[in-house]
Amino acid sequence: MHSLAPIVLVLLSAVLAVTLCRSLRVPAMLGYLVVGFAAGPGAMSLIPQGEETAFLGEIGIVFMMFTIGLEFSLPKLKAMRRLVFGVGFAQVALTMLLVAAAIAHLTGSPLTGFAIGGALAMSSTAIVSKLLAERLELNQPHGQLAIGVLLFQDIAVVPLLIMLPAFAGGSETLWLDLGKAGGKVVVVLALLLFFGQRLVRPWFHLVARQRSGELFMINVLLVTLGVAWLTELSGLSLALGAFVAGMLISETEYRYQVEEDIKPFRDILLGFFFITVGMRLEFSVLFDRFGEVLLMLALLLPLKLAVVFGLGRLFGHRANDSMRAALALAQGGEFGFVLLALSLNLKLVSTPTAQAAIAAILISMLAAPFLILYGERITRRLIKQDWMLQSLDLHQMLVAGMSKSEHVLICGYGRSGQALARLLEAENINLFALDMDPERVREAGEAGDQVVFGDAGKKEVLIAAGLMRARVVVVTFADTHAALRILHAVREVRPELPVIVRTIDDSEMDMLRGAGADEVVAEVMEGSLMLASQALLEAGVPPSRVLRRIRAVREERYDLFRGFFRGSSDEIESLDDELVPRMLSVQVCGGAASIGQPLGALELEELGVEVKAIRRQRVRRTDFDASFEIGADDVLVLLGTPQQLALAESRILQGD
Repeated sequence: MHSLAPIVLVLLSAVLAVTLCRSLRVPAMLGYLVVGFAAGPGAMSLIPQGEETAFLGEIGIVFMMFTIGLEFSLPKLKAMRRLVFGVGFAQVALTMLLVAAAIAHLTGSPLTGFAIGGALAMSSTAIVSKLLAERLELNQPHGQLAIGVLLFQDIAVVPLLIMLPAFAGGSETLWLDLGKAGGKVVVVLALLLFFGQRLVRPWFHLVARQRSGELFMINVLLVTLGVAWLTELSGLSLALGAFVAGMLISETEYRYQVEEDIKPFRDILLGFFFITVGMRLEFSVLFDRFGEVLLMLALLLPLKLAVVFGLGRLFGHRANDSMRAALALAQGGEFGFVLLALSLNLKLVSTPTAQAAIAAILISMLAAPFLILYGERITRRLIKQDWMLQSLDLHQMLVAGMSKSEHVLICGYGRSGQALARLLEAENINLFALDMDPERVREAGEAGDQVVFGDAGKKEVLIAAGLMRARVVVVTFADTHAALRILHAVREVRPELPVIVRTIDDSEMDMLRGAGADEVVAEVMEGSLMLASQALLEAGVPPSRVLRRIRAVREERYDLFRGFFRGSSDEIESLDDELVPRMLSVQVCGGAASIGQPLGALELEELGVEVKAIRRQRVRRTDFDASFEIGADDVLVLLGTPQQLALAESRILQGD
């Protein structure tokens, strides 16, 4: 008879392990790995290790890659082709070459070296992508570099799976087989991207019109798993297909709703994947073949770290970005297990050598969360340039803040913070904003907004942002814990300074007032209007002018509040939320189709997109007309719905 006891024990172990990891502030995946080892054949044997178990774990990777695909658009992917096919190809080729040479020298078998080299060249897509996403580092330079290399590794698995059997059997049709496989890859991806762009949006429109959350969720699962299945049929990995599916949906206005709906499946199944990885760990191998495991680790962690760092520098990336990407990619990956299993079946690798390589990959995967978690600290110690850059961050903020006096210090640059900033600019009042969302800071900064990345809960950051000369502090995000930290820091330095705080409702108003808040304002649009009016009054604007300004905003249907820069931490309330206009900063990179054209020639108005501002050489301009000629490195600040903005971005960059 079947029993729920093993499942209940595994779930209990997972809850306890992840809770402990959270309490110790270490990545939760370590808890899953420990649970996998305890529940697997290496200990209590609660979970059978087989193909079905491994496949269920692989579905977790599918959903992880799908959510990463949602962060990308086709123009963005095209812009990353140098990373994917430049750095990615060089990393796989160079790592394989160095490892193969070392193993061939030790074993006397070039084929064994080739097999081990291919396995160790892979990194863990699941670990790297999950941790970078959790830390909001996917869109930072080192995150982009890491993801670009991972994408090529997923592609490189296909030719490696063809080459290993061909080498083992002495096939004379290797190049023909590789040519057929490459052609199949190109055809499948081209068909998916070409037809997918034309089918996904109308299909999602049809489903969304039914106004059924259940139907919408089923459709998301269908598209995700369906595209992954199609790529698997063509010989590509499930993960690559899921990435393509996510990228297709990222071009639609349903991107953020899909991302929210897919999270439960992604997190649960990805946790199960880490459990299946932990099940592979066998301590007997570590003790019996300790020397070989150490050798494999030496060929894996330090060697791959050096390769990625060197290639990053060679391709023009900063030393600190190259080092952090190298630390993220230094470990082995799940595809290494696949390649080693195939090599073992083909007798390219002996059983003891394969076991030592698997053990080394597992140990490196256990170390990976710490390498990523402490990557910034490690980089700061290893690279003087990065330490100097980090130490200059506060200095640069201080320099920027020194130019401000009698200004409004805005803590949080989300929708409410940006609305407040526009009203202050309309009144010619100085402002300075801090925000912890790197994507939002980058977008708004490119548009010329006075916002920098910084934790407003830290006293030194507030001082660097000009707290001692500020006229008023406004906390624009509804996070009571963070607001209390800011209030404590402000009151410690300037107890007399007015502080206005936003909150969701009035349940915590007394707590915030007791902590030193002068005004506590509640939620969304009317809350934003009240927040702005209080800030204007504290900044010295006459009350009559404040009332006229707020009345004018209402009469113009909140036109000043239309549009906001979307951040990765913003929540989606409904499908209709995607119809809300928002802002997008588009940089006209070298080679863009719009360079040299007058603004009017782009006919963005036909798409329903309004150009709010143009930034050129650090100067933000609003005095332009249709004859304004677009130049390289200009930043166009656009207003529209997500669908309209996607079309406008494509027209600006590619001329579509």
